Amino acid sequence: MARLENKIAIVTGAGRNIGEEIARIFAEEGARVAVVDLDRERGERVASEINGSRKDFALPIVCDVSSAGDVEKMVGAVVAKWGGVDLLVNNAAWTDHKNIFELTEQEWDRVMGVSLKSVFFCSKFAARVMVDQKRKGKIINIASTSGHWGRPEATAYTTAKAGVLNFTRTLAVQLAPYGIRVNSISPNRIGSPVGEDLDRPDRLVKNLVGRRGVPRDIATAAVFLASDESDFITAIDLPVDGGALAVRV
Repeated sequence: MARLENKIAIVTGAGRNIGEEIARIFAEEGARVAVVDLDRERGERVASEINGSRKDFALPIVCDVSSAGDVEKMVGAVVAKWGGVDLLVNNAAWTDHKNIFELTEQEWDRVMGVSLKSVFFCSKFAARVMVDQKRKGKIINIASTSGHWGRPEATAYTTAKAGVLNFTRTLAVQLAPYGIRVNSISPNRIGSPVGEDLDRPDRLVKNLVGRRGVPRDIATAAVFLASDESDFITAIDLPVDGGALAVRV
């Protein structure tokens, strides 16, 4: 039996890279998946390809996850389509590449809106459905190794991802009485950079495994945290980084 049989999932930022691969593997494991992305073409492409092999397993939804109103409508559309929500993967993100003196208020707000506020909005509305329907759901937040260390640039992004890490722990505490587990995954330079379509084969990656990570590495970890196999795991961050955190210099 597939590990996510008959589950209903929402994956944000599912039109590319890590989010796309999580949506695909969730469907492979038996879940119906809302493919949420701000880019309509990306989301529809991924959903169409999933539905090509598994009819009615994917629903593309255009959503600005930094908008509470948009997120509430998105969750409502998933409930209207399939009846509820069992799994949420908060993957959508945006980044900056500036130090504190270069970064503008507007750039800071954009990164915080997509990379951190969206996690709050999506978790709030999806968890409300889980609680009201007495579903023992799972929420998985995609953090980053950038949330564990300082960087000479990416001022807002590193701060947002650090926020995701502690929001995960706080949410796990608050939702534990309802049987909802909340965990995060910290990737390191997986696939194409945040906000970019094309991979960079020359990106420097230093880890213990000796190879670059791929989106499937994160997706298989997400399946584990979404399944009953991880029933005794909550409020943790799982680094899927090839050991990069151990060799940071």
